[in-house]
This record gives sequence, structure tokens and C-alpha cells, in this order.
Amino acid sequence: MQQRKKQTALIRNVVQVPWRQFPGHFGGALSKPLVRPETAGSRLIDYRISTYQPMAYVERHTHKVQEQVYHVMEGQGLMELDGKQQVVGKHDVIFIPPGVAHSINNTGLTDLTFLVATTPVEDR
Repeated sequence: MQQRKKQTALIRNVVQVPWRQFPGHFGGALSKPLVRPETAGSRLIDYRISTYQPMAYVERHTHKVQEQVYHVMEGQGLMELDGKQQVVGKHDVIFIPPGVAHSINNTGLTDLTFLVATTPVEDR
């Protein structure tokens, strides 16, 4: 029987985490993986901050079991959910259940910054 490693609490400033461009993200769509198994030892959550430059986007995709919440902090963009597009901006919160095709594109004039919480971490 494999024992789980004991988790520990963590405080980290966002400045300590490097920007990454994850697969399927294009044109300056950058994220900081703040809480993930490899960065914080989390088991159930992927929590990141993302900043997309104008014209940056993530390609349309779906998740099998993952749920996601996006919280827009700054800027404007175009969110697509199951083929329907809607402008999103500061303080809009988007819930995406499993199986919903989605993408987000910075169609605005300034950077689009948003928080993303995903659970579980892996999309099995």
C-alpha cells in the first residue's frame, strides 16, 4: 500500500513563480502555475493566474472530468462556451463544467488577466 506524502501549508508570492506558455495557448497567453502538484504539493486543485496579451488565446477544447472557474481581474476578451461567444471583463466569473467546449481570446486593447481554478488536477 502506497502512502501519500504529508502535505504542508505554503505561502508564496506570485512574483516567485515563473510565467509559462502551456500547450494549446498562443500569442502571448501566459500563466503562472501558483498551486499545482509540482509547485505546491496540491492533490485536487490547479490554481493559476493568466495574462493574455492582445490577440492571445487558448484553442477551443473540452475537459472530460475537470471543472473550471475563471475570474477576470483586468481587461476584456471573448469567451466561447459550446459555440456561443460572449464578451467578458473585469469581475466576470465563468463556470465551465466537464464536456463544455470552451476558449478565451483577448480581443481587447490591453492585457486580459484572470484567475483559473481547475479540479481535479488531471483530466482522466
